[in-house]
Amino acid sequence: MLHAEIIAIGSEMLTPYRTDTNSLWLTERLNSIGIEVKFKSVVGDDESILEEAIRDAMKRSEIIISTGGLGPTEDDITKKVFSRVLQRRMVLNDAVLAKIQARFARRDMKMPEINSRQALIPDRATALENNNGTAPGILMTDNKCIFVLLPGPPREMKPMFEEQVMPKLRERAGDIVLLRRQLSIFGLTESGVDERAAPIYKTYKNPTTTILFGKGQIELHLTAQAKTEAEANKLLDELSGKLEIVLGDNVFSLRNQELEEVVGELLSFKQYTLATAESCTGGLLAGRITEVPGSSEYFKEGVIAYANEAKVDLLGVPNRLIEKHGAVSPEVAEAMAIGIRRRARSTIGLGITGIAGPGGGSDEKPVGLVYIGLADEIQSSSRKFMFPGDRQFIRTLAVNAALDMIRRRIR
Repeated sequence: MLHAEIIAIGSEMLTPYRTDTNSLWLTERLNSIGIEVKFKSVVGDDESILEEAIRDAMKRSEIIISTGGLGPTEDDITKKVFSRVLQRRMVLNDAVLAKIQARFARRDMKMPEINSRQALIPDRATALENNNGTAPGILMTDNKCIFVLLPGPPREMKPMFEEQVMPKLRERAGDIVLLRRQLSIFGLTESGVDERAAPIYKTYKNPTTTILFGKGQIELHLTAQAKTEAEANKLLDELSGKLEIVLGDNVFSLRNQELEEVVGELLSFKQYTLATAESCTGGLLAGRITEVPGSSEYFKEGVIAYANEAKVDLLGVPNRLIEKHGAVSPEVAEAMAIGIRRRARSTIGLGITGIAGPGGGSDEKPVGLVYIGLADEIQSSSRKFMFPGDRQFIRTLAVNAALDMIRRRIR
């Protein structure tokens, strides 16, 4: 398998205001033809640091792709440094210069002399045509390495790579297929997942496995390489099947789905409807549910009952429950679920109440305490959760837990 490396060039991407998104897109396209990205870096407009990054990349990878730094100004150093590393002269390419001049002429503008720098191309290199800007890309080979220099703006970079670079890399990659599969898990900690899964995935060199934590859930990313897609899928089926057995019902998706998508599919399949009553999450649960296209088929109503009066007036929560147990209690969460189900005439009702912080907690009821109630035509119940983190993270975890409770109840 060929290995690729991506170098994003530009000091602006080392500030809090710009992010390298090109490498994500490039990684997806490279993976689709069986080329694995082994390293990514972001380098500012510093010639010595960029030269070091290029030389290091040449030791690791057969394909080196850079983005950015091909403009006409002094801080656009990409071609200069790559040419120096590869010991190539920069030569004015008359055809490229004519295309840049013509682009300005079509806009009734005279090309600034500084733009002629963009027509300087390293010798023994191929200029890649830019139909959406003035900066040509560059394709070079040197011993075992392929070098691809692309402009930074995505509207210029993407079509250039897709049309002029992908066919050459596909031919070089040969008959290798790289497929990925994601197991999305909720209900276990990262260490809990790894404790169950590691004894299985460590016995495999192909597929490889990576465990990640994000958005309040755990993800296992499996990567298989093979000569055909069917063979790669067979490898993934074998490993993912074994992992599903040990992780059980905590696995909610094998298709990179969000919890709200899985819940939506289950509700649609069963022809159930859902209504939600939220206090501490302030509508985040309803927002997540309605982000899914077609959710109007199963989502009937969402109520944000923040104040105690709203819980009583809108949901019919008995005032005596709040006085006796407090708004943050299993009794109130369950009553909220029953109340919203009755109000919306839905199959399932769900209520959330808790303390998201940073204030409002006590020794008896600390920040992070959340109760979630669930009610259907058969029964009602509630669960207690203690979530860590700041206000936003607690609210995110509460929404995930609520969606997971619905998923498990339906299943």
